This record gives sequence, structure tokens and C-alpha cells, in this order.
Amino acid sequence: MNDDDQRPKTKDQKPIDWDSARRILVIRLRSIGDTVLSTPSLIAMRRFLPEAQIDVLLEEWVAPLLDNFSDIDNVIRVGKSEIDRLKVAWHLRRNSYDVVFNLHGGTTSTMLARATGASHRVGYEEYQYSSFYTHKPVPSSEFWKREKTHSAEQQLALLGGVGVPVQDLPRTRLDVSLDAVRSLAKKFEPDSNYALLHPASLFHTKQWSAKDFACVAEYLAGRGFEIAAVASSTENAVLDALRQESAVPINIFDDLSLPEITALASGASVFVGNDSGVAHIAAAVNTPTVVIFGSSNRDHWRPWTDAPNEIVFNRFDCQPCPGYECAVYGEPKCILSVSSDQVIAAIDRVLAM
Repeated sequence: MNDDDQRPKTKDQKPIDWDSARRILVIRLRSIGDTVLSTPSLIAMRRFLPEAQIDVLLEEWVAPLLDNFSDIDNVIRVGKSEIDRLKVAWHLRRNSYDVVFNLHGGTTSTMLARATGASHRVGYEEYQYSSFYTHKPVPSSEFWKREKTHSAEQQLALLGGVGVPVQDLPRTRLDVSLDAVRSLAKKFEPDSNYALLHPASLFHTKQWSAKDFACVAEYLAGRGFEIAAVASSTENAVLDALRQESAVPINIFDDLSLPEITALASGASVFVGNDSGVAHIAAAVNTPTVVIFGSSNRDHWRPWTDAPNEIVFNRFDCQPCPGYECAVYGEPKCILSVSSDQVIAAIDRVLAM
């Protein structure tokens, strides 16, 4: 890497004095996957500033994912109501942060970044109300010098643009809490190695069929694995369908906390599921993963891990798409066309690695 590559890549001329930075805030609102994919940035920041206070602001429902994360000092939660956000804004202001990174970019996160009053507020030019940011690094594609970049790379580029070393591209990581392991043990005591399935998804264009997941469950059971399947309480219809389609017993979980799901994923011999936050959890605890893709962007959302992993998909010219509906075929052929044979072959390759 030459000297030019080490210079902060930002549209601002005034660099951050990192020697005087003592309090750092990282804002990462939204989903499970977004939160997991922020961990490489948190790892890079802690490595760069081992003595600094590093806090992360997360939405209340997803915050337990990082309660045990060793590279941060505090998880700050924000609820959905205006009163919650005002209280958090006041709390952030009193914390007197030196540098704030917004890894999200929406209106709420921008307003909270501004509310901190930090001298250095880092966000991309494309963000809502970008004038509220004091530092606007160049886009991820320009930073990494290639057109397609992963979500984790986009977040890392925001840090790299103001001088944080990120060139080695840290992978996702989640820490498993002992409390979660203990509470999970009261609900699940496998008799042998187990495989974890996640058959649910937010959009039907990303959800592989229960019948195909059942085929995979039967195959894995034939290889000697006990089968577990996880989803949220609002997705238990998918779990019921899986159980009905399967000729082998399946341990069903629809009431686990996020730390318990993390513990469950960490103990699995292999994970098989749709592109989802749970897939990113599995990847972040180094479980071998096979992820089935339909409408979503594979370059942006594939597992970000050094553990054995494969993504399974069939190419369509309309990919990726927003995923709310299939505007081209009327039904999501991208996900429906993936066969159980394709997924089983990927499982074999991942287990052989």
C-alpha cells in the first residue's frame, strides 16, 4: 500500500486529530443483519483506539445482540417513540463525544448524530441532511477502487475515509454470552451434532419453500445430524409448515432471544437458511453456512466471514430487486428455482472444507 492509499479519503481537508479523540460513538440503526455487519467497523475502531471509550447506538429491539461484544464499552438503546428519541438525544449530548460515525444514514440517525454536538461527525454525502456532517468520505466504491462493495465494506470505508486502518477488512464477529448458553441449555440439549435451519424471511421473494427445507432436513438427518429450526414468534407458521413437510423430527424454536439464537448458531455444525439476519449471526460465530439467495443483492449481503460458506442462487436479469413483489414474473422465480439438490451439494462442499 503506497502513501496515497494511507491518506484519509474524504472531501474535507481538515483531518481528525486521533491522538485527542477519547470518546467515539457509532450509530447503526435498523435490522439484525445491519447490526452484525457493523461489527467489522467496531473491531477496526477498537484496534485503532484501544484506550478510547467506544459506544454504539442501536435500536432497542436489536441491541441485545451486542450486549456482550468485547470491543465496545456501552450499548445505547433508542426506542421508536419521539419521547424515546428526545431522551436519547439528550443523553448523547451529555456524553460529549469527540467523533461520531453514522453507519446508517437515515433521517433519525442523522438527527441523532447532529444532536451529539460532536466536533467531528462522519457520514456519506448521500445521507439525509448531509450538511450536518463535518466529514464526508468518498463513496465506498471509490475508496476500495471497485464498483461492487459489500455492506461491511461500505461501513468500513466510512472509517477508512477519515484515517482508521481498515485495509485488512475485518470479518463479522459476535461474542456468545455464558448466560445465553445456560438459558439455551434449559430449552435444547442435543444428543448429537446438530444442523440449524432458518426457513423464514421478511419477503416472500427471499423465502425458499418449506418443502425444500424439509428435504434438506431429511438429508442432514441421514448424515447423523439432529435438526433444529429457528424463527421469530410471528413466523411460526413457517416452522409449522417445515415440521409438517419433514419426515424427520425437528426441534422448533420461535421464542429465543437474540443472544440465545447466537448461542444456538455457535453450537451448530452447519447453518442453512435464507438470506437474513440469522444467517449473518451464524456467519459471525464462525459456523459453516449455506445461504439461499433470491431477490436480494448477493454482492452486498453475502456472509462476511472466513468460516466455510457458500451462497446458492440462480441468475436472473432482474436481480437484485427491492423484493416487495416480483414485478417481472408475478412469482419469485429467483428463489423458487433453487433446487434442494443445489443446496445439498453446497452443504456437502461446506462440510468438506
